[in-house]
Amino acid sequence: MFTKLESKIAFRYLRAKRKEGFVSVISWVSLIGIMLGVATLIVVMSVMAGFHDALLSRIIGMNGHVVVYHGGGVITDYDFLIDKIKQNKVVSASMTGVVPVLEGQVMVSREGNNSGAIVRGIRMDDLAKITGIGTKIYGTSLSEIRGGQLVMGMALARNLKLTMNDEVSLISANQGTPTPFGTMPRIMSYPVKSTFMMGMYEYDSGYIFMDLETAQRYLGTPDGVSHIDIFLKDAKTTSAVRDALRDLLPGGFVVRDWRDLNSGFVGALQVERNVMFLILMLIIIVAAFNIISSLVMMVKDKSRDIAVLRTFGVSRRSMMKIFILSGTSIGVIGAILGTVLGVIVATYIEQIRQGIQWMTGRNLFPPEMYYLSELPSKLEITSVIGIALTAIILAFLATLYPAWRAAKLDPVEVLRYE
Repeated sequence: MFTKLESKIAFRYLRAKRKEGFVSVISWVSLIGIMLGVATLIVVMSVMAGFHDALLSRIIGMNGHVVVYHGGGVITDYDFLIDKIKQNKVVSASMTGVVPVLEGQVMVSREGNNSGAIVRGIRMDDLAKITGIGTKIYGTSLSEIRGGQLVMGMALARNLKLTMNDEVSLISANQGTPTPFGTMPRIMSYPVKSTFMMGMYEYDSGYIFMDLETAQRYLGTPDGVSHIDIFLKDAKTTSAVRDALRDLLPGGFVVRDWRDLNSGFVGALQVERNVMFLILMLIIIVAAFNIISSLVMMVKDKSRDIAVLRTFGVSRRSMMKIFILSGTSIGVIGAILGTVLGVIVATYIEQIRQGIQWMTGRNLFPPEMYYLSELPSKLEITSVIGIALTAIILAFLATLYPAWRAAKLDPVEVLRYE
């Protein structure tokens, strides 16, 4: 594609002489700009992808891919309904589990420390299955939890200043006792046998698990559950399973999937990711304009050399290729260096965050604000390659105008007064 002469001249022009030092400085600024732009884009896109996957995996892990509700609020005969769901061919081929759940809002209290929470009644065998990935259990194992014992989020236990086996009082205003003076809230005490950490602050600070039968007695719903969660092998089959359940279940039932339940959240993540990509792409675009500036100045400084080369028989096409190679080389080198830097930073982003926190003494990633206890990162090969190629293409496009100007120089006009 490039002859040996063209390559030699192109790379020679990149090494400016002392009197042409300013051109060399602009070239270095362009290279560094592309390198930093590519690295920043890779890191930000990796962190955004990590946020997306980490948050959705925890949301889906807690609530299921597909959720079945009843318009009346309570699902009775749920075991019969679960058997009916399992008999459907589309659902049975895609699911990994069907979990009946009873939820209710409570106030949890201990020795003057109070906090709002959600009690989730669930069979302990089912809880062990849905908390198996990315969840840490401290204290009694889930298989040994008995009726009347609680599994509490670690952040919630910390806020209440609990230690293992301490008892807490659950106060429910929805299931109160009528008295002549009004409805008295139901208050029951239970021991906390285990704590869990899912890595999502919203769950770790606001959820309490108890055995399903105990929750049914406490919440006054002895024969029912609030909803049924269906977990799937692959999130891509969500739509097919949802449609099959809508056809299967009788009137009064509502079937929603994780995208319906979290549509605003998922949409916000995607919009934020797209906007961040466009904003950070401006760094590379600015660097591309620097390439244009440096090459235009190089064409002006090298006009006599270009005229001499043209008189020696170098074609206009070859002159264009020389300056295209000079500018594109800046883009290629910057993209390679930026890719290496971005991949390294994205891989060790959590360790880097902890090091900066240790040096500054400031919490750079408060979990109560970002819902995660660690800074996630997920490198996507297609995204990395796409960012690097975009930078190279922009650098190539930036060379076209200066190369065209170099090819259009008339050697007669340039050398007339030499």
